[in-house]
Amino acid sequence: MGHKVHPKSFRIKGVEDWNVRGFYGANMSHYLEEDFLIKDFLRTILVEASVANIEIEHSANKLNIIIESARPGLIIGRGGEGVETLKKMIVKKMHDKVFSTNRLGQENVKREIKIDIKEIKNPWISSMLVAQWAAQQLEKRIPFRQVLKMGLERVMQNKEAKGVRIEVSGRLNGVEIARREYLLKGRMPRQTIRADIDYAQYQAFCTYGVIGIKVWIYKGEKFDK
Repeated sequence: MGHKVHPKSFRIKGVEDWNVRGFYGANMSHYLEEDFLIKDFLRTILVEASVANIEIEHSANKLNIIIESARPGLIIGRGGEGVETLKKMIVKKMHDKVFSTNRLGQENVKREIKIDIKEIKNPWISSMLVAQWAAQQLEKRIPFRQVLKMGLERVMQNKEAKGVRIEVSGRLNGVEIARREYLLKGRMPRQTIRADIDYAQYQAFCTYGVIGIKVWIYKGEKFDK
């Protein structure tokens, strides 16, 4: 069997960086669990906002959450009301869980929560947004081969994309035996660490079962300065 490694984790501190970073102090396990809670909560309530990535930055008394979205208007709302509502929901979610106190039973230091929204101008060069689009098409019962071909063509129309691979697995088109199918167009040097590959995986919940989706988008090579 081959040893499969996530393309981003394979390139950490080379051409990629961590999604969660900052100062944790003595309560690293507590704050790390809190980060997973925040990420899962945001992805659940912002399903319609086309969220591509969520980054969290820690400091002594501040928590900065960076949300990359193709539809930032749905998150911001009128006059920024959406951001304030989202901030209150995060605070309540953190307070309702056991995470409101640390392992010693002491209350955590109150931290200021800041939410930054970044707009993704071209969703077709984001692997997560392409995977979400493919999931929406499969849930509408569009044949998977048609979805793969449409996705390849739309991604390769952009100059930034040098290559793309889209893979689906499961009970494709509702057949009884699950299998895996993929289409590849352009270059995809997955053995080269300096290759800038945007990778994402997503799931489509169909009436006949769950279809797994994986997307690789190759954007050229990165070299350390």
